[in-house]
Amino acid sequence: MEKIDYKKAFPDLYKPKTSPSAVDVPPMTFIMVDGKGNPNDPNGEYPCAVELLYGLSYTIKMNKKGETRPNGYFEYVVPPLEGLWSLDDSADFKNKDTFLWTSMIRQPEFVTAEVFAETCPMVEEKKHLDTAKARLEIFSEGLCVQCMHIGPFDDEPATLDKMDAFIRENGFVHDFAGRRHHEIYLSDPRKTEPAKMKTILRVPVKKA
Repeated sequence: MEKIDYKKAFPDLYKPKTSPSAVDVPPMTFIMVDGKGNPNDPNGEYPCAVELLYGLSYTIKMNKKGETRPNGYFEYVVPPLEGLWSLDDSADFKNKDTFLWTSMIRQPEFVTAEVFAETCPMVEEKKHLDTAKARLEIFSEGLCVQCMHIGPFDDEPATLDKMDAFIRENGFVHDFAGRRHHEIYLSDPRKTEPAKMKTILRVPVKKA
C-alpha cells in the first residue's frame, strides 16, 4: 500500500496559494502541548514541547509490528508541526515572552485515545520524556482564511495584511471568540534559508 502523505492528499489544507482564500477545515486528530513564552528561547518551554510531539508521533509511526501495532495501522508520512497562537493579558505583540501557544502534530485516523495512552509509557521509557503535558484531541477548526507565507516569521504581518483585506472584501469578519491564529510549518528553519521558508497562515472567520 502506498504511504499516505497528508500534505499531498489534502492540497486544500496544505498547499494554499500566496493569495488568500477561504477554507472550511474539517475535524482532525492532533497530539497537542500547551505552553507560554518565546518560541526562540532555547531554554524555554517551546523546544521541549516540539521534542515531545515528535517523540510521540514517531513512536506511533514506528510501532507497526508485533502485538502493540495499532488496529487499522497504515504507512504514512508524519504531518508537519503546527501551532495555535494568542497573547496573554498584556497584549504586547512585540514581546514574544507574552505568547500563549498550543504546539501540535496531526495524527492518522487509527490513533485513538487507547493508542495514545499506550504510546506515552513507551516514550517515557525509551526517550526519557515527560508526556504529562501532551494530550490527544479532535480539533474542529471550521471556517478560516488562509495563505501561504514565504519568508521569515518576522515578515508575517505583510501576509496577514493581505488576508485582512481579503476578509473585508469578501464578506467575512474575524472570529477569535474561542479560536486562535494558526500556523503550519512546512519548512525546517534549521535547514532552510529564511527567505525560502514556507508557512501556512490561517485565521478564523465567520460571515459578516
